[in-house]
Amino acid sequence: MNVSQVTRLHEYLERTTSRLPDKAALVCGGERVTWAQIDSAATALACALRRREVERGDRVVICLENSVESCVAVYGVLRADAVFSLLSPQTKAEKLRYVLLDSGARCLVVEGAIWDACRPSLWPLPELLSVSVVRTAGNQPPAREGVPPAVVVERYGDAVSGALSPLPDASISIDLASIVYTSGSTGDPKGVMLTHQSMVAAAESITTYLRNRETDVVLNVLPMSFDYGLYQWLMVTLFSGTLVLERSFSYPMAVLAQIDREGITGVPVVPTIASVLRTYAKRGMRYEGVRYVTNTAAALSVAHIETLRRTFPNARVYSMYGLTECKRVCYLPPDDLDRKPTSVGRPMPNMEVFIATPDGRRAVRNATGELVVRGPQVMRGYWRKPAETAEWLKPGDIPGEFHLWTGDQFRADEEGYLYFLGRSDDIIKSRGEKVSPREVENVIYSLEGVKEVAIVGVPDDVLGDAVHAFVVLDEGATYSAVDIIQHCTQRLENFMVPKYVTFLASIPKTSSGKILTRGIRELARSAMADQDTLSRK
Repeated sequence: MNVSQVTRLHEYLERTTSRLPDKAALVCGGERVTWAQIDSAATALACALRRREVERGDRVVICLENSVESCVAVYGVLRADAVFSLLSPQTKAEKLRYVLLDSGARCLVVEGAIWDACRPSLWPLPELLSVSVVRTAGNQPPAREGVPPAVVVERYGDAVSGALSPLPDASISIDLASIVYTSGSTGDPKGVMLTHQSMVAAAESITTYLRNRETDVVLNVLPMSFDYGLYQWLMVTLFSGTLVLERSFSYPMAVLAQIDREGITGVPVVPTIASVLRTYAKRGMRYEGVRYVTNTAAALSVAHIETLRRTFPNARVYSMYGLTECKRVCYLPPDDLDRKPTSVGRPMPNMEVFIATPDGRRAVRNATGELVVRGPQVMRGYWRKPAETAEWLKPGDIPGEFHLWTGDQFRADEEGYLYFLGRSDDIIKSRGEKVSPREVENVIYSLEGVKEVAIVGVPDDVLGDAVHAFVVLDEGATYSAVDIIQHCTQRLENFMVPKYVTFLASIPKTSSGKILTRGIRELARSAMADQDTLSRK
């Protein structure tokens, strides 16, 4: 079967297993699992879901650590013709209950520790039929106090040990494959509806661009609840490679040791990971076997790019931009990295983008506006949220067609290369001028010893918004707020220079490693009286 013939995600697993059953598919937590073992375990889970009355199009919520079980669960749910939603293992009871209710989930596959912590607060859940609990304490039967009698609660191992039976194969490419819930930084989480067709289109485009091959071994420290992390597993299955899966990057030395031990060739990062790597790059640590590094979530600063090149001297660095609502939008060819280091590239194949002015017209190049996207990767909409869907998917130029309005501010240069400026609601209006947080962050990152930066606007009676910089320094680095402000004054227009600088031990982040803007804004409200904050007069 050729890649172009695949129309549903789980066909990747079937194709790879038929070709390379004994090849290592997954290295995780000391386990080495072959493609045949992944395939067999996914079939067993699909049969278990069918026994628990999960039907075509039903939703299954997966709340697990990065693990063999989380990888198996994705394909087990798909093979049952159902729809999966992956949640972070850091999910609290309130959000877990919201997602279970909102999705109308029929089954929950959950870590034992999460089940014990959340179980008392989940009910009632009228559509939930069963719960499979992974890693119970002492391998004991999971607790079920407070659970309605009609809901089956069982150990995951018991659920998948039942007899196998023929599975229906009724799903088609336009059926939903996944509902990915956004972080919910504003209001309730929204479920992004993604079809098999859209996810296959994204996976095939990205792997083609990265020139992935069967011999690639990919290191993933990103949570699979983050679509960037999830796609590492989907894409490895597509090109029949091997995934080395870690739970996090909390212990960098242990993770980095895997690179030489497992022969890692691909490393996906986000800017916060690149910031951590700066410390190890300074120690002279090099990994010459890595052939490519990818980035998404936010644009890399020049300092981040330099760090990645020092750490992975033979790697091509691929800077990309995307969002959950359409996975990936554009790539910057590695050959253009020096020429346009702050760009996130040009539209990916089979995608069209344009920058819209506030009145909805297509902007000329070098103008600033909201990025609008059309293409096969665009979501179907937000699950059970027609009003929110209408805000993001708006009628396009062709009758009956809808374009995705991303909410992100961009500009395009004369050659059509795109530059991410910030979320529409992150753009700072100071002295009547628009300030891109990214531009200020890039300047501060150019200081040696700066580890992390976040920029927000704070209300100011004179300026409208004042620029507030939050800075984390490397161990041993010593800068004052005056140093930061003077550095910016020499490199930025006056209206872009921070009025306030606050030094922090760490910057609040989401479970996927993105800087949490809401958390920064809360810090800004209370930081004015802090002794480590300086006001520029």
